[in-house]
Amino acid sequence: MNKTLVGFLVIFFSFISVHVLTAKEEAKVSTAVEQSLDDHTTDDSHNQEHGTAEEGGHEEAHMPPAWTVLPFVILLIMIATGPLFYEHFWHKNYPKVAVAFALLVVAYYLFVLHNTHSPVHALAEYVQFIALLAALYIASGGIMIDIDKKATPMANVMLLALGAVVANLIGTTGASMLLIRPFMRLNKTRIKAYHVIFFIFIVSNVGGSLTPIGDPPLFLGFLKGVPFFWTLEHNIIPWFVAVLILLVVFYMFDIKNKSNYSLGDDEVTFSNKIKLIGTRNFIWLGLVIGSVFLDPNVLPWVPAIHFEGQKFSFLRELIMFFVAFLSFRFANKDAIKGNEFSFEPIREVAFIFIGIFGTMMPALELVGGFAASPEGAKMISHNTLYWGTGILSGFLDNAPTYINFLTAALASQGGSISKLTDVMAFANGGVFHDSILDLKAISIGAVFFGAFTYIGNGPNFMVKSIAEQIGLKMPSFFGYIIRFSIPFLLPLLFITWLIFFAFT
Repeated sequence: MNKTLVGFLVIFFSFISVHVLTAKEEAKVSTAVEQSLDDHTTDDSHNQEHGTAEEGGHEEAHMPPAWTVLPFVILLIMIATGPLFYEHFWHKNYPKVAVAFALLVVAYYLFVLHNTHSPVHALAEYVQFIALLAALYIASGGIMIDIDKKATPMANVMLLALGAVVANLIGTTGASMLLIRPFMRLNKTRIKAYHVIFFIFIVSNVGGSLTPIGDPPLFLGFLKGVPFFWTLEHNIIPWFVAVLILLVVFYMFDIKNKSNYSLGDDEVTFSNKIKLIGTRNFIWLGLVIGSVFLDPNVLPWVPAIHFEGQKFSFLRELIMFFVAFLSFRFANKDAIKGNEFSFEPIREVAFIFIGIFGTMMPALELVGGFAASPEGAKMISHNTLYWGTGILSGFLDNAPTYINFLTAALASQGGSISKLTDVMAFANGGVFHDSILDLKAISIGAVFFGAFTYIGNGPNFMVKSIAEQIGLKMPSFFGYIIRFSIPFLLPLLFITWLIFFAFT
C-alpha cells in the first residue's frame, strides 16, 4: 500500500483514538453546553447532538476562509481534465495529487483552525464509503455470467432492466462490473458505442436510485442520517419512469442495428442458457448488504466509537473489508480470469476520494454558512436544488455535490448537516418546510445527472475503459455529451423535472 496513504490514515486514526480515550470528559462538557442551549434544541434531541451544539459555535467562530476551497476545486478540475489532456502524468501521479491536497486542507484545520472535529468526521465517512464500494466491487468481480443466447433488442432490454434492479442491491459499481462484460459478450457480433452509453445511463446511474447501496451520493446521505428505505419510498416512481423511457429509446436504436461482425457464414446455434461461474461470491455480496444495517445510531447494541457525543460505526466497516479480502482470496479463478478483474479501478476511486473527502470540508461549511444567510435562503427551492445538484453532479462528482446541496438546504432552514436528528427530521418531513420534496430533488438530481458525462459517477469511466479494452471505439469526453447526453439524456432530465418538481 502507498506509504503516503498509510501515513494519512495513521494520523487520522490517532486523532480518533485520542478522542475515544477522553470521550467521558467530553460528554460531561457537552451535556452542560446542551443544557445552556436548551431553547435552541428540539424536544427529541438525543445524545448524538451533545458536543455538536458546542462545536457548532466553535466552528462558526473559526469559519475557514474562502481560499481554502481552492484545493477542492482544483482537484475536481484535475479529475475532469487529467485523463483527457495530460493522461500520462495523471495516471502516474493522481494518488500523490489527491493525498497532497487532502493533507494541505487537513493540516490547516488541525494546526490553524484547531478543529479536529471536521477532519475526524471526514475520515470516518471516507472509511464507511470506501468499505462499501470496495466490498461490492471485489465480491462482484468474482462472479462471471456467460449468456449463450442470440442478441436481440428485447434480450438487451431485459438485461438492462435487470441491471437497473440489481444496481440497488449491489450498487451501480457492483452491477456495472457484474454485467458489462456479459452485455458486451452477448452483443459481440453487433456491438456499438450506443450499447455501452445506454448501459452507463441505465445500470451505472439512473438504476441505482432506490437504495443507499445503489449510488455513492445516496449512501453518503444514509451515513448522514437519511433513513435506509427513504429512497425506495420517494424515488421509485421517478426511477420507473426514467428507466422505462431509456429502455424504449434504447430499443428504438437497437431494433435498427443490423450489423453482423461474425467472420463465418455458418449459422450459429445457441443453447439459450445462462451459466454462472463463481456463485459462492453471491454469499459474500449478501454479507455486505446485511452489514449495511449494522448502524449503531439505529441499533444501540452495535458497538461504536464515541466522539463528541456521536457514534461512529466500525464493526460494519470491518465486516466489509474482511468480506472484500475473503471474496477475492477464495474467488473462482476462472471467473476472475474471464472478467479480466483488476484492482486498478477501485484503487483509483480510493485515492481520488481521499482527496475529495479531505478537501471538501471548507466547501461544505461555507455553503452551509451562505445558505443560512437571508440571501442564500431565498435561493433554495426544490427547483434550484434539482438543477443545481444535477448540473454540478454531471460535470463534477455527484457524491460531494449531493452533500453540498443537502448542507445548503438544511442550513437555509436553520438545520445542520452535522446533526443526525436534523437530517432525519429533514428526510421525514413535518419539521422543516417542504423538506421531503427538497431532498427528493437533491437525490434524483445527483443520481440522474451523474450519467451526463464520463466523470459524473465512478462507474462511468470504468465501463468506458472496459469497452475500450475489447477494441470498441468510444466517444470522446465531449463527443459523449454532444452525441448522447444532450439529445437523449437531457430531454429525460427535463421531463423528470416537469413531472415531479416543476408544478409541485
